Amino acid sequence: MPPDDLVEKAIWQLEVCNACRYCEGYCAVFPAMERRQRLTEPDVYYLANLCHDCRPCYYACMYAPPHEFAVNIPQTFSEVRRRTYSRYALPGGFTGLTGTNFRLLAMVAALSLLFFGAVVALTSDPAGIFSVHDGPGAFEEVIPYAAMFLPAVLMALYAVVAIVIGVVRFWGETRGPLRDLFDLRALVGAGADALTVRFMQGGEDNGCYYPGEGASKSRWLLHLLVFWGFIFAFIATSIAFVYQDILGTPAPYPILSLPVMFGSVGGIGMIVGATGLVYLKWRSDPAPSDQVSAAMDYSFLAVLDLAAITGMLLLGLRGTPAMGSLLIIHLAMVFALFVTAPYGKLAHFVYRYLALVQNRIEARQQP
Repeated sequence: MPPDDLVEKAIWQLEVCNACRYCEGYCAVFPAMERRQRLTEPDVYYLANLCHDCRPCYYACMYAPPHEFAVNIPQTFSEVRRRTYSRYALPGGFTGLTGTNFRLLAMVAALSLLFFGAVVALTSDPAGIFSVHDGPGAFEEVIPYAAMFLPAVLMALYAVVAIVIGVVRFWGETRGPLRDLFDLRALVGAGADALTVRFMQGGEDNGCYYPGEGASKSRWLLHLLVFWGFIFAFIATSIAFVYQDILGTPAPYPILSLPVMFGSVGGIGMIVGATGLVYLKWRSDPAPSDQVSAAMDYSFLAVLDLAAITGMLLLGLRGTPAMGSLLIIHLAMVFALFVTAPYGKLAHFVYRYLALVQNRIEARQQP
């Protein structure tokens, strides 16, 4: 029977896969597994993050439940990826919350709401939240710019530092010398794999077996919408920073300005993508999934969706009495994403990209 420890269970299941090799053409995981004569714990973390949870291996496996071997690679890898967040992220005090990421997201969002409420109470008339503010500088009439900018910068720096530390630790344990990470060909190739979500194709270039036993492109398309929506929103924020802090033009900006156009495209992409992924997850077959990881996915997608929805509502209602309260709620959602970035699904992208880089290096070095 399979062992109980997660890593030992993963190694045992992968050895069964390596003996069978029926799924070797399905995705990058199985060739990467076959390049190893003996699997170790770091190999398990690497392979789990290389997995895109497309699930054809589960439905094709003759050793999947109810077989006594109970091989369930998608479920096991989901559990391993969840352990990755707590294993490599710092500080360790927060990592205990990664098991139920909703608690951390809810706590940060609530604290952010209290913080901005206190700022408004201390710096202006609280009734101004429900007043009409229009034209350049309208947001600052509700919340001082420093109260929005400085905490955001500090949280972003914290998230970046924690993720960088996680990158160094993950790469050092799963690959080795840090200099190997600066392989330009591998970085570019892995970037193309990540930007196109190449391995979420079920190994047959016809889609992902998610939510059920039939192949579909829907999850792949929705992931692209979320990913590129996030990129466009980041570009919008960067341009707004240039306008505000370098050119001296305060927000909000006209509808046809670059920050608003990029932000609108990004916001709509994230709303459609995140809402669609929640629907697919709700419809999905629970057998190849880890329920705790699924709960983390739900909470992350919900907060990302709320951040995008409140951002779009803020854009559409910025000249109305609803602007002040929407601004506070939107900032709270964005702050929750920043603080939890090193411990959940945003960090997942980083570890997956590192796994894709390593896969590119290994595949090129293979005789």
